[in-house]
Amino acid sequence: MSGNRQFQILDFGPMTASRDALHAYARVIGDWLKKCQPKRKHWWHASLRPSLTGLTSGIVHADVDFELTLDLRESMLLARTSAGAELSEGLNGQSASDLAQAIDDFLFDNGIDTGYVPASAPRGADRFIGYSAKHASCLGNILAAVNATMTEFRAGVREETSPIQLWPHHFDLSMIWLPGEKIAGQDPDDEENSDKQMNFGFTFGDEGTPEPYFYVTAYPTPDGFPSLELPTGTLWQTDGFNGAVLLYKTLMKSGDPSAYLLDLWQTLLSAGREQMLTDQHAS
Repeated sequence: MSGNRQFQILDFGPMTASRDALHAYARVIGDWLKKCQPKRKHWWHASLRPSLTGLTSGIVHADVDFELTLDLRESMLLARTSAGAELSEGLNGQSASDLAQAIDDFLFDNGIDTGYVPASAPRGADRFIGYSAKHASCLGNILAAVNATMTEFRAGVREETSPIQLWPHHFDLSMIWLPGEKIAGQDPDDEENSDKQMNFGFTFGDEGTPEPYFYVTAYPTPDGFPSLELPTGTLWQTDGFNGAVLLYKTLMKSGDPSAYLLDLWQTLLSAGREQMLTDQHAS
């Protein structure tokens, strides 16, 4: 079993400023990952990973090796190099540009070559009015709870899976299931479009659904998926994307959020094995 899970009841409305700030800060770190890390399939090199206190870049190998961490418990940006230099920058709703500049200055001061610096990108100069360290900590606790449950689910999957990763662009935590089959008619060297896959994820909301929700998608979507019998509270969505969607507030009515998620994910994974694989005996 995974460790302590703190699925908390949310009054999410007041937390949107903190969510938006953390999203922007994650994208700053993601820019460094895309620039410095060797490319991996499905862009796994460009994502953050859950850490004990929040989210981390992991070790980034450049001419100066370094690590960047968003400590959501203490609302800090932590940076350190392999030589022992450290930076602690408080998160207080500053603009993404200001945080990016703090990272740039720290790494410049510690000898990183300018060739490793991400190209200028629109990072935003506006402060995040309404940012709250308390809210950031709450969001971090929820990410930790989702990660713990997803880790337990992933441990029982025998096929290849991606790391559990936080995508800076959409600010969603997800894991991809890759059964190893290719899609007929697609270039097999183009893994984005040729790999059969399912995506199990969680986001704090977006333009389509402006509140936290879980999602499961399949590529390509089997014809039978929209008619699957899903656990009470999970619905099949076709607006914006095709997938199973569970609102976080609905999950919190289930009594046992972890058990509900494990059942939902296993139900859909089993259906994926049955409906997506050429070898039906794989299930």
